[in-house]
Amino acid sequence: MVSIRSVSVNPGSLALSDFPWIIHHREDRCTLCGQCTAVCPKGAIRLEYMRKRLPKLDVFQKQRGSEYKTFTGIRQVMDMDHMCIGCAMCSMVCPNEAIAPVSGTNENRTLFFNNRKGEPLKRGGRRNATGPTLLDKMMFTRISMLTDPALDAGRHEFTATTTIGRILSPEDFLDRTLNGGWIPATREIFPFVIGSMSFGALSPNMWLGLLQGVAYCNEVLGIPVVMCTGEGGCPPWVLRSPYLKYIILQIASGYFGWDEIIRAIPEMQCDPAAIEIKYGQGAKPGDGGLLMWYKVSKLIARLRGVPEGVDLPSPPVHQTLYSIEESVMKMTQTLSMAFNHKVPVYPKISASTSAKAVLNNLVRNPYAAGLMIDGIDGGTGAAYNVSMDATGHPIASCVRDCYLDLAKQGKQNEIPIFAAGGIGKNGNVAQNGMAMIMLGASGVHVGKYIMQAAAGCLGNEKNRCNVCNLGICPKGITSQNSKLYRRLDPDKVAQRVAEIFMSINTEVKKIMAPLGRSQSLPIGMSDAIGINDKAAAERLQIRYIC
Repeated sequence: MVSIRSVSVNPGSLALSDFPWIIHHREDRCTLCGQCTAVCPKGAIRLEYMRKRLPKLDVFQKQRGSEYKTFTGIRQVMDMDHMCIGCAMCSMVCPNEAIAPVSGTNENRTLFFNNRKGEPLKRGGRRNATGPTLLDKMMFTRISMLTDPALDAGRHEFTATTTIGRILSPEDFLDRTLNGGWIPATREIFPFVIGSMSFGALSPNMWLGLLQGVAYCNEVLGIPVVMCTGEGGCPPWVLRSPYLKYIILQIASGYFGWDEIIRAIPEMQCDPAAIEIKYGQGAKPGDGGLLMWYKVSKLIARLRGVPEGVDLPSPPVHQTLYSIEESVMKMTQTLSMAFNHKVPVYPKISASTSAKAVLNNLVRNPYAAGLMIDGIDGGTGAAYNVSMDATGHPIASCVRDCYLDLAKQGKQNEIPIFAAGGIGKNGNVAQNGMAMIMLGASGVHVGKYIMQAAAGCLGNEKNRCNVCNLGICPKGITSQNSKLYRRLDPDKVAQRVAEIFMSINTEVKKIMAPLGRSQSLPIGMSDAIGINDKAAAERLQIRYIC
């Protein structure tokens, strides 16, 4: 009588082929060193005792039988909590090339089981594009020839900087200068800003590497790069250091980290580059931020003034404000006064059809130093898929509408618009950024591209990694676990940051040179770009080319 081993099958049971990533393991090469299981951030593989059946056939005795071999091997865990994310850390540490994740060719049925316990899927990181984006399709079509000679990008001097802060008209500037009036604070910065990634969302080593790289760009390379802190402030020593002038401090609806900032104001050696008041973000407009408890370490809890190991949600809006008009009157002017009117203060909003209304309110107030708009492709540390995929507004058309509205008022040179969300999704960061500038932006904020280029972020569209929100980042970029973030060398991150901005700087000059412009960015110079999409050309009011 043959015994059949009972198998537990339930509605959530999945076969190995149902998972998006399948571990391929070669027993003939494996030495069972255990490095792969130790380094796996999800615990997707484990060492197990296994029994293998070896058929035995005696031809002469006309008998069949079986022998069993018991051995220790690598087995993939088949449940959602320990699902392989394809990060390939196992193959990176394997000394014998015996293991590697392979993308599943079958339908990824785990998509239907992401809503267990009634909780929709939250994920970290913004998806990469599966093809050329709208910005990728734009081409720079205006080439100077004889009457307006093109410049040599290698020999001419270029001013590849932009201004953050309100620019007065010549008449207003002269009037205030002669009459002793207040001149709004401005900063000359590189138009590509490291976007809002908080000290908390990023690991200490990653954040330190970014700061070191930014300082090197400014003090050695002469490229005035700045970075934004995101919500949560920054380490107290940074607030009291000369590096503060390279940082945009963000205040959001949770006010996390602002106790430390306020206490540090009397001891600051210099002023920050700017103050950003966050009202919304592109990945989840109308929803507050969230730092999940996995990442609220003792250090983060102390900086934010909260208990250790608790979720830190921010309200969808600033609870003390009713409207954008009140915000400009209350927060913008209060923060301007706190820094003695020497620091530009501007709001950050989500891209939406109401962005022009916000901009028009800012135009009327002299304290508003600009507007930052974050499009639907903006990344985040923890957001529901439905918010990331279906809520928001593409950045190109939103910025274009706002710029054209300013141009109708004759204010296009006074209020700078900064754009974010999807810049460099396919690696074309300089091309995407300059296309946005020609549509009307004064500069762009770049987040995920910096993570991918400077630290080797592994996330992609094939459901690879994308666990920024869980604090188990295999590269140590977005983890507060010291065992993970020690994998990241801040000095090497800083080196890559410097290399990235040297490359962007060169490409910006290569784009400006054919235009015959060397002393200013081509902000709003829409006659210099075209696109082979007729509907997009009509919507953006740029040239259609084919």
